[in-house]
Amino acid sequence: MPLVQPTGAFAGHGLSAAGREPAKARLAVLCLHGRGASARDIIGLSDALDLDDVFYVAPDAPGGAWYPAPFMQPLEVNEPHLSRALERIDGILALLQAEGFGPERVALAGFSQGACLSLEYLARNPGRVAAVLGFSGGLIGPDAAERPETASLAGTQVFLGCSRTDPFIPALRVMETERHLVSRGAKVEAVLYPEPGHTINADEIARAAAMLTAVG
Repeated sequence: MPLVQPTGAFAGHGLSAAGREPAKARLAVLCLHGRGASARDIIGLSDALDLDDVFYVAPDAPGGAWYPAPFMQPLEVNEPHLSRALERIDGILALLQAEGFGPERVALAGFSQGACLSLEYLARNPGRVAAVLGFSGGLIGPDAAERPETASLAGTQVFLGCSRTDPFIPALRVMETERHLVSRGAKVEAVLYPEPGHTINADEIARAAAMLTAVG
């Protein structure tokens, strides 16, 4: 889908946008890119997902990274960058809210570092989005099994897709992320693929599109 010029509440916030115009969209998807990529890269999900009733919006991370260190390092190593990135999501969700997109009509979608950030936001902020697509990512920090958050995620849909041998995202962390989110009531579909690599494959896109079609 062609990029569109952000207007209304989205104008002047350094965002890329694509898809259906907000006033006519069924759903909004906030897309978060990986390390070294850009908003214009991740907004390409709009073409891959091929859903004509969805508005997509994506920000750029400062310097191309949402946080500086590997995602399984102690949380303090990635501060204050991690907190600022989570606040950036908060700000964009507020813009979406101003355009009529309540939590039941918003999804997060991220790849790699963007997937980790999306999942971390969900874990810390229940009830803010209806769904999360985590392509090659997991919860942030050294331990995903003993997290302090306990608030219910019931009604939230999550897709996790990753290679079993992803060079950056251990399969164990994907499984730990699934267990944590399920323990809090989220409906999680997690798929570990035998093919090597750090990318988004066609099966992930098909599953993600099906999930978004059922949201909102």
